[in-house]
Amino acid sequence: MSGTDPPPFHRAMVVVAHPDDAEFGSAGTVAKWADEGVEVTYVICTDGGAGSADPSLSREELPPIREREQRAAAAVLGVRRVEFLGHPDGELVADIGLRRELTRLIRRHRPDRLICQNAVRTYSNIYGNHPDHLAAGQAAMEAVYPASRNPHAFPELLAQEGLAPHVVRELWVTGTDAANHYEDISGTVDRKLEALRQHRSQLPAGQDVGTRVRARLAEAGRQIGVAAAESFRRLTSE
Repeated sequence: MSGTDPPPFHRAMVVVAHPDDAEFGSAGTVAKWADEGVEVTYVICTDGGAGSADPSLSREELPPIREREQRAAAAVLGVRRVEFLGHPDGELVADIGLRRELTRLIRRHRPDRLICQNAVRTYSNIYGNHPDHLAAGQAAMEAVYPASRNPHAFPELLAQEGLAPHVVRELWVTGTDAANHYEDISGTVDRKLEALRQHRSQLPAGQDVGTRVRARLAEAGRQIGVAAAESFRRLTSE
């Protein structure tokens, strides 16, 4: 399942639909990479403006709150760059425009490895089927292959912006029920939880995410005999 170690790399990108998605899916892994000197870029596709059950918060008030929370969470993990695309929360579509935006960022930041969300509807639980998650995952996959590496895809990115094609060596997919790689995060669980706690607008009053998240990480960890792990479907360009 975990098997061989992935090849050395220096830059990574995490593409998700909403603020806090990255923390739930891969924060322990990201913290581990950042500690190893990997330069990590977050890309948040929507503004998070629909992410509250509090009727007193308007869709205009919530996005700046969620951006601040996301930047604080990224700082806990050692992520120094966060890109916000600002699409309306709940309305994300994996269209050619979103694919172009992600291709632009891939060519600009040139990650060796990219984490994205699952693009395939599953029936193991309802929460993995948020349409924004599916759209972000689909657009990210399509940007990785074939768009970011193909000089004939979005030629204006090279002609007008000087962004040359780039091959992402590995794609790691979160939220899938077809995992083939488990990353040991036993040493960064506390950082993951601290990052999640930065998303205060998303936490029910008086409740802590720790118990539920630790149980899920422990279950994944049992797959490879460690205390805690995050699961991925790992694809390579080889």
